[in-house]
Amino acid sequence: MDVRRCRLDWCSWVPCVFPRLIPGDSSQSIQSKHVRLSNARRSKAAGRGEKVRVRRCGALVIEPSEVSSVDVGDLLAGGDGLRTHVEIRVWAAHLDEYRRVTPGQAQWLLQCSAQRWQAVPADAESRSLVLSLLELQLLVAEEETTAGPGDVPAVRAAPGEGNWWPLAAIHHRHSRWQGVDSVADMERSQLVTAQDLHRRLGRPPPAVHEYPQPAAVGRVDLPDVPASGLESLGRMRVTCRNFDPERAMSLEQLSAILQQTFRAHGQLEPAPGLVFLKKNVPSAGGLHPLDACLLIQRVEGLDPGLYHYHPQRHALAPMGAGRFDPGMAGRFLAGQHWFDNAAVLVILVCRFERSLWKYRNHRKVYRAMMLDAGHASQALYMAATECGLGAFVTSAINEVDIEKTLSLDPMKAGPLAIFGMGWRAATRAVAELDPLARVWPAPGDA
Repeated sequence: MDVRRCRLDWCSWVPCVFPRLIPGDSSQSIQSKHVRLSNARRSKAAGRGEKVRVRRCGALVIEPSEVSSVDVGDLLAGGDGLRTHVEIRVWAAHLDEYRRVTPGQAQWLLQCSAQRWQAVPADAESRSLVLSLLELQLLVAEEETTAGPGDVPAVRAAPGEGNWWPLAAIHHRHSRWQGVDSVADMERSQLVTAQDLHRRLGRPPPAVHEYPQPAAVGRVDLPDVPASGLESLGRMRVTCRNFDPERAMSLEQLSAILQQTFRAHGQLEPAPGLVFLKKNVPSAGGLHPLDACLLIQRVEGLDPGLYHYHPQRHALAPMGAGRFDPGMAGRFLAGQHWFDNAAVLVILVCRFERSLWKYRNHRKVYRAMMLDAGHASQALYMAATECGLGAFVTSAINEVDIEKTLSLDPMKAGPLAIFGMGWRAATRAVAELDPLARVWPAPGDA
């Protein structure tokens, strides 16, 4: 009987890797506090009568990843030439890249506590493993001076760990893009057009799911009712991929759209410092963690650049001089050139700490923050459509590039999506999905 392991079995490899976290997590602060002790540094520490204790980083998973390669010699000898080996990868919430480890290093991580400090083993082999894991930033070091009985240990490189549910933290950290050109990737994969998708991927699941019970049994046909103004507006909403690069939005249009979506129309403070804002869009727990950071490209009366919208003052504040350049939109949008000449890009930045303040170590909070971005996106769509503008929203963005530009700590705040708007071009150079022909008349209708 042949057997193989399940592909997604991270947790079976790391049975105790997910402790409850405590406040204060930040990737940059965690990363900056990790120690890479050189051999000379360790010798000096030992010479001063110091001993080093370690513990494991709190949020990490170990993945056995099967890596394939081609064996040319086997291929020439008549074999299939395919060779595979298992590579052990460790993904951590404070590191941007996974770390490759040996089975011995993985075993040491599995038996090491994330909560309790433990002494570095005395035997040379185990000590070498521990020091190598320190170099990989998978262990945290505490140096304790033993010169006097009343001395207090000096903690170094003990990272604060936040209120993230560990799996969500790891997913968020490692699903971010940097320097990606998604259009070039689609072109290389020949997945650009609908025909490409069908040819390469086959037929998708049906657009409408029919449940097992026959449709005619017990079916209640609902009466048609006249479309409301809101519904009519929704039918006019068509994602825009053809913006007019010369025409600017008015400041009044931008003000109206932000007022309908992000402006705080009231507030409640049931306890000192505990402020709930009233906006036109819903938010999990009434916390409204989304900030609107705007990349202005063409708005009458505003210089091109980055701005932050203040929801209580209904005002825009520049976000640092000299940060704007003409290629910024394309970098942020991962090469989606059909979007990068929109008049305004609204970067939906989620302040994770605000939601995590309430929903600590909660398995659902990351989903809730995604829903907040969805609520805001639809509201922005409708407001822009009402102003006669074209609009889009995309999550195919280079989050790391945006974080660096806005000086964001990715585990405290980060971009979830970009919404764009502006005047639609007179001609359609890039395909748009408009089955109702509300924006682009069908052939013969003009």
